[in-house]
Amino acid sequence: MDIKLLQGVMYFGLIVFLTVVLYGYIFHLYRSEKRGERDYEKYGRMALDDELTSTPVEPIEEERKKESP
Repeated sequence: MDIKLLQGVMYFGLIVFLTVVLYGYIFHLYRSEKRGERDYEKYGRMALDDELTSTPVEPIEEERKKESP
């Protein structure tokens, strides 16, 4: 095997691997939003509503601890 063939095979393998990872991540986002675990539309609003006085997207960790002892 010469080096160019090995590079081509490795490049193709890397592209396939990255494509599988990308689609897996997209599937994870879709599934977690359908289950109701996260609402990613709230995170999209952060770009539009980014002032210092804006309310946080999710409650702060200390507030969660106070709510559920």
